[in-house]
Amino acid sequence: MSISRISERINKSGLTYAKFLELTQQKLSDDEFKKNEKYDVTKLNLQRSNRIYKTYTVSEQVKELIHSINKPQIWMVITEDWCGDSAQNLPYIVKIAELNSLIELRILLRYQNLDIMDMYLTNGKSRSIPKLVAFDKDGNELFQWGPRPKEAQLVVDLSIKNGLDKNAYLEKLHLWYSEDKGQTL
Repeated sequence: MSISRISERINKSGLTYAKFLELTQQKLSDDEFKKNEKYDVTKLNLQRSNRIYKTYTVSEQVKELIHSINKPQIWMVITEDWCGDSAQNLPYIVKIAELNSLIELRILLRYQNLDIMDMYLTNGKSRSIPKLVAFDKDGNELFQWGPRPKEAQLVVDLSIKNGLDKNAYLEKLHLWYSEDKGQTL
């Protein structure tokens, strides 16, 4: 898929953060979704995202870096609302992007954009989210980030190496996120 096709998709299907949250809230209000196995985690993620967004203050170092951007950029984030890593990282990314009007952030839902997701696999094999990919106005890729900070990935890797089950390592991961407060994004 060409960069121009990705740009078309971002323009056509890309959600603002406000729209992403609105759609999540609508989903949580749907009686049918309340029976879904992802209901509780989606609800928790919305609460986490809202708390982080309201309380996060961007560091001076990051502010300087973002303010130094002097050409338009599009930040594409591939994610889903049930994703715990997304709830812990997306609000920080949004707050950072909001510092510079030259940055346009758009969210693509992974399941609706698997062809694009497959272009940005983690370690060439995993559809891990969130995945942030930044482009300049000509569609040139500037950088990729995700699905979580390197230090958070170490928590996961060590937990798995030590034989912890998924629930145990997720608890350790979310504790790490809580203590880090977006400083190691």
